[in-house]
Amino acid sequence: MTNTLRLPLRNISPDTISDLQEKYPNASVQIKLSEKPVRGGLEEAGFWRLIDLLDWSKEGDDDAVIESVVAALSKLPARHIFDFKDFVSQKLYLLDSKTFARHIGEGAWDEAGQNFHPDSFLFARCCAVANGRETFERIRQNPDLMPRDMEFSALLRIAGEAYRRQKGSNLRYMAAYPIETFSNQRGWEHLS
Repeated sequence: MTNTLRLPLRNISPDTISDLQEKYPNASVQIKLSEKPVRGGLEEAGFWRLIDLLDWSKEGDDDAVIESVVAALSKLPARHIFDFKDFVSQKLYLLDSKTFARHIGEGAWDEAGQNFHPDSFLFARCCAVANGRETFERIRQNPDLMPRDMEFSALLRIAGEAYRRQKGSNLRYMAAYPIETFSNQRGWEHLS
C-alpha cells in the first residue's frame, strides 16, 4: 500500500523527518514541487557577475582562483547558492554535445570515440563557462572556440564551498540539470 503525505515544505523539520524514518524505515520519498520558486533569487546577470570575480591572476592555484567567488556567494542568501549551482548546471548541459566535444584538443570526440574522455569534456565545459558570459556565448555560436586542452573542474566546487562557509555543513542539493557528459541526449543523437 502506498501512502501519500502532503506537507508544506516550510513545515518539514528535522524532527518530522526523523519521525517518518522511524515509522516508515524502508520507505522512499518523492518530493513534488507544485510551484515555482518565489522571485528574489539569483538572476542570470548576477551569476555572470560572480563568474567575473574569478581571479585568473592566480592561475595554477584553483582554490585561489575561485576564492573571491566563494567569498561573495557565501555572503548571499542560501537560495542564491542553489541558483548558482543551477546556472552552472544549465550552462554545462547546453555545451554537452558532440558538436562541442569535437573541439577540445587531446581526447576530443571522434567518430570512433576511442580516445574520448567524458570527464575531460566535462572539465573543458567548465572552463568554457568560467571564462565568462561573452566567451560562453561565442563558443555556443562557434564550437571551434571551445577551450583546447584546458580544464577548470574547480567551477564545480564553488557552490559547495560557499554553502559550507555559510552554513558549516555540506551542500546537499541536486542541480536543475545533469552535468555529466552524455546527459543532454539531444546533443548526442546519432553519435557517429
